Amino acid sequence: MSYKRILLKLSGESIGGPDGRGLDEKVMNSYARQIAAVVKAGTQVAIVIGGGNIFRGLQGVGRGFDRVKGDSMGMLATVINSIGMSLAIKDAGVDAEVFTSTPMAPMAKYYNRDEAVSCLERGAVALIAGGTGNPFFTTDSASALRACEIGADALLKGTRVDGVYTADPEKDPNAVKYDSLSYDKALADGLKIMDSTAFALCKDNRMPIIVFDMNTEGNLEKLAAGGQIGTIVK
Repeated sequence: MSYKRILLKLSGESIGGPDGRGLDEKVMNSYARQIAAVVKAGTQVAIVIGGGNIFRGLQGVGRGFDRVKGDSMGMLATVINSIGMSLAIKDAGVDAEVFTSTPMAPMAKYYNRDEAVSCLERGAVALIAGGTGNPFFTTDSASALRACEIGADALLKGTRVDGVYTADPEKDPNAVKYDSLSYDKALADGLKIMDSTAFALCKDNRMPIIVFDMNTEGNLEKLAAGGQIGTIVK
């Protein structure tokens, strides 16, 4: 089936290009073209982007940072990424609005569920930045929370691999890909799809998670139209 509304989760490292650092214009433009094509085809798109290409809170702990302050820095990194991606999406011909979990006017709008949904319904992309607004929660958790809040049909996790495998396919040549699996099996087998908080939230609210290769142009559009792309956890 095709999806009317999706929440797309992207990692900060993915928009950082091959090095996973900073903002890679080529990658961002590729993602923006794919997102714009999906919106123009009739699917509403909200986006949550990580901040690991700029700063990750847990990395700061290893350097002597206080975890709470480190997570605050990571949340700000997601805002930078979201503003950058919003500009790329606008260049691709679709309007985009950035919302933040803590007040940051005039750089972005303070997140409100109804306003974000209204943004989607008028055909614009809603980029929801700043994580949950709280330390100790990852952007995986934020994407699960926002997907449930806005009533998304599915949470799509765009990665550099084409789905979920029995082991890391980049390290184990014998790893086997799953086309679909249950939440319970993913949890029992210790498959690292999302962090445990995010996973529990999706399971409790029956939010399907689809893991797919975002770096292959056309995959997002095929998936939004109901194609069998990646791995679905439900």
